[in-house]
Amino acid sequence: MPQRRFPPPWRVEEYDSCFIVKDDAGHNLAYVYFQDEPNCRSASKLLSRGEARRIAVKIAKLPELLKPPKSPERDPASRRVRVA
Repeated sequence: MPQRRFPPPWRVEEYDSCFIVKDDAGHNLAYVYFQDEPNCRSASKLLSRGEARRIAVKIAKLPELLKPPKSPERDPASRRVRVA
């Protein structure tokens, strides 16, 4: 399997107007911008802080979701399957 270019775990850091998703090496992978002021947010069509945080956290979980599923171990003496 080839080595991943963006090593997990990914983390989320909050700044003044955005959340940044970073990999384990510190590379910036995604910027999710938000606006705290409701009037400015509607005019510029930015996300609220809560919406931006939820999206950034879901992006940071992608390496876990993309892992290949574990294959069950088979016991050669029986037909039963053991799940590790």
